[in-house]
Amino acid sequence: MWDIVISALPKLLEAMIKYTIPLTLISFFFGIIIAVLVALVKFLNPKVSGIVLVLWKLLRTIANLYVWAFRSTPLLVQLFIIFFGLPAAGIKLPAFTAAVIGFSLNTGAYASETIRSALLSVSKDQWDAAYTLGFSVPQTLWRIIMPQAFRIVLPPLSNEFIGLVKDTSLASTITIAEMFQLSQQYAAQNYEPLLMYVEVAALYAVLCTILNILQNYLEKRSSKYIKGDE
Repeated sequence: MWDIVISALPKLLEAMIKYTIPLTLISFFFGIIIAVLVALVKFLNPKVSGIVLVLWKLLRTIANLYVWAFRSTPLLVQLFIIFFGLPAAGIKLPAFTAAVIGFSLNTGAYASETIRSALLSVSKDQWDAAYTLGFSVPQTLWRIIMPQAFRIVLPPLSNEFIGLVKDTSLASTITIAEMFQLSQQYAAQNYEPLLMYVEVAALYAVLCTILNILQNYLEKRSSKYIKGDE
């Protein structure tokens, strides 16, 4: 039994380093960029009029539709549409690119609501005080609102990141040889599916445990100067 586990371990670790970790990091990076942009579009109410107001409302409608679409459909279906469906429309993407697009868009939809909620939780008095000091909207966001929202949004976004690590196993369904697909291949060869799936589950657990420790550290650092926090 241990021979099977040990012989499969190097390849599983290689798949983790080559696919699982890069796929998670790249997708989360782009997902957060999308999330911040969408959250700001839904959160801000600029004092504009005319064509600019019409365009802003159109942009907000698009943002709402995007969030609705990706929160209302399974991630697996989204990956299938991007990788297997788009070629019918003449758009054929490499598997890794399709996975990054799918995971990024899905992460962006969920994280945007988290970020928007954090922005809404900051008191309106903060905006009034900033305007009194002559700050513009971008300055107020960057210097006052965002730092306060960051502490609020850190735990849920960390959970989103850890969830994305586990969701990358779905990339196996669009031919990416990440850890889970590799464990399936080994199970087909050695006829030990339970052993292989437990081994890959243990690797995911180790990776997520490390991220949990990092999350706790970041939360303590972000709460360092808050009265009452240790």
